[in-house]
Amino acid sequence: MNTTTIFNDINALRQRLFEGLVIPALPLALNADRQLSEQHQRALARYYVAAGTGGLAVGVHSTQFEIRDPEIGLFEPVLKLAAETLDEAAAGKPYVKVAGVCGKTPQAVAEATFARESGYHAALLSLAAMKNEDVPAMVEHCRRVGEIIPLIGFYLQPSVGGRILPYNFWRQFADIPSVVGIKMAPFNRYQTFDVVRAVCDAGREKEIALYTGNDDNIVVDLLTRYRIQTATGPREARIIGGLLGHWAVWTSKAVAQLDTCHRIMAQGGDVPAEIMTLAAEVTDCNAAFFDVAHNFAGCIPGIHEVLHRQGLMPGTWCLNPQEVLSPGQSAEIDRVYAAYPHLNDDHFVAENLDKWLA
Repeated sequence: MNTTTIFNDINALRQRLFEGLVIPALPLALNADRQLSEQHQRALARYYVAAGTGGLAVGVHSTQFEIRDPEIGLFEPVLKLAAETLDEAAAGKPYVKVAGVCGKTPQAVAEATFARESGYHAALLSLAAMKNEDVPAMVEHCRRVGEIIPLIGFYLQPSVGGRILPYNFWRQFADIPSVVGIKMAPFNRYQTFDVVRAVCDAGREKEIALYTGNDDNIVVDLLTRYRIQTATGPREARIIGGLLGHWAVWTSKAVAQLDTCHRIMAQGGDVPAEIMTLAAEVTDCNAAFFDVAHNFAGCIPGIHEVLHRQGLMPGTWCLNPQEVLSPGQSAEIDRVYAAYPHLNDDHFVAENLDKWLA
C-alpha cells in the first residue's frame, strides 16, 4: 500500500500529527566525491522507519540547502528517492512525509508543487529568504504556498539562517486554514511562547500541532503544559512531538524518550526527577553534535559523524567543502558517547545495518 494515499483528508493528517511523532530531519548521504550515495540515502530512510518514527522531513536544513543550487541539482532527486524508499519501508503505515520548502514565493510555490506531486503530505516552510519582508508580505507568501499543500510553520533560529518572527506574524499565520503544525526552533523560550500564545489566541490549539525544534530543550518542551489566557477564556496546549535534526541520530532511543514523555503527561502529577536529568543529558549531547562551542558551525557534519561511526553514512562530507567538523568536535562526541552510553542506539543499528544497506 502506498503511504501517499493515506492523508488525502487534511483532518486525517492533523489527527496523525496530534498523536505526537518523532520526525527526524533527513541528512544528505554523500560519498568522497561529494556525490549522492543512493545506497546510504536509502539506508537512512529505512533506519528511521525501523526505529519507530512517525515521519521524516526531507529537503530541510539537515539535508543541506545547497541541494537546490542549479549546478548541484539534488533537490528533486533526493525528494523522489526518499519518498520511494519511505513508501516501501513504511508500506501500509500512516507515515508522514514532510518536504522542506524555501525561497521567495515563485521558488516556494514550485517546490511545494513538486513535493505534493511526489507524494509529500506537508511542507515545512522556511522564511529565511523573506528576511527583509514585512509581516503582511510573509503571511501572503505563506497563504500562497498553503493553497498547494498543507503547511507546517517553521521558526528557525537566526544563527543558522532564520529571522525573528514576532507574535503578530504567528497570530496571522495561525489563521491560514491549511496550517497543520508549527515547528518551533528559535532556541529561545520567549519566542517559543510567542508561537504557543498565538495559536491559542487564534483558537486553533486543537487544529495546529505544536512540535519542538528546540534541540537545546527537547525533553522539557515535551513535558510542558501551557495554560494561555485568551480573550475567549483559558486554553491549554502542549508541544506534542518533535521535528528535529538531533533526532536524526540515536533515533530509536529518541522514540523511546518521546513515549516516556507522553506517558508522564497522560498520567499527570509530578515529573520524575530522573526525567529532568535525562533532559540535561540530551541537551549536552546536542551541544556536541551541533557544535555549540563554535556557534553551530559543525552542526551538519556533527550529525554525519555519528551516523558515519554507525556505518549509516560513508563519511562526513558536505556539499560545501568548508563545512567540516570544528576543532575538538570529534572529541566532544567521544565525550558524550562515553558519558551517556544509555542514549545511543549503536546496537540497534549494528543488528540491522546490512539489511538497510542491501
